[in-house]
This record gives sequence, structure tokens and C-alpha cells, in this order.
Amino acid sequence: MVDVSAKGETERVAVAACTVSMGEKALSTVIENESVKGDVLTVAKLAGIMAAKRTGEMIPLAHTIKLTNVEIDFTVRKKEREIDIKTEVKSYGKTGVEMEALTAAASSALTIYDMCKAVDRSIVISNLRLLEKSGGKSGRWVRGTAGKSNGK
Repeated sequence: MVDVSAKGETERVAVAACTVSMGEKALSTVIENESVKGDVLTVAKLAGIMAAKRTGEMIPLAHTIKLTNVEIDFTVRKKEREIDIKTEVKSYGKTGVEMEALTAAASSALTIYDMCKAVDRSIVISNLRLLEKSGGKSGRWVRGTAGKSNGK
């Protein structure tokens, strides 16, 4: 692990996203709440929150972080047969929450897969990525800004 004891505490925020693509029948199962396992998006949201809270246990060199908030939103795009997942994780501390936001998105996506695999085993999880982060010495970073800090 990286020693963060000398770092100052600041508000840390990270936003991550990914996409789950599936067939029409599987997407209909999600939209119509017809999964035999229950409400897919509610369960996926809970799984993402739980995963964010336990990231330090799953990623070997990640710190255990006291989170102050985890938000997970889903956008269903019927025409594309996709569900976009966006997560936002907040903390006040000495290290960033990028891994927590990414883990929340991945776990939410895996839960959607698990709950829909009986209908469609060809589901694809793609484009897991950090969208932005803020806090700490490096300030704010937003995807598409050539990796440069946008200031604190």
C-alpha cells in the first residue's frame, strides 16, 4: 500500500461508468421487472453500494476508506438494448475513491448479468471507466481533458 499518513484530508469524489448490452428479451425482463430473482436494477444498485464499501477487501493494495455517500444511476436505452451505469462515490479523507466508484460500477454490471443470464448468456459488460475525480493534491480530473488537472 502507498503510505498516505502525510497527506491532508480533503473531500474526495469519483465518478465511474460502464455499459451492459443484452438482447431484447433480457432487456424486457429488466424493464418489466420479470426476473425470477427480483427487481434487477434495485438489486444491482445494492450490490454496487456494498461493493464500494468493501473495495479495500477486494483490491489487494487499496486502502479501506470510510465513505460518506454512494450514488448509482441506471439509464436504460431500449433502442441500443443497453443499460448505462453511472456511479458517484464520496469520502472525506487522505486518499481518492476512484477504485470504489469503479468497483461499484463493475459489481452493479455483474449483478445485472447474474440476474439476466438465464434469459441471455450473451450479455456483454463494456467500457468500464473513470469519468472524473476530485480532491487531494492533484485536484480535479475529467475524462476528455487530456489527463490534465482542471484545478482544485
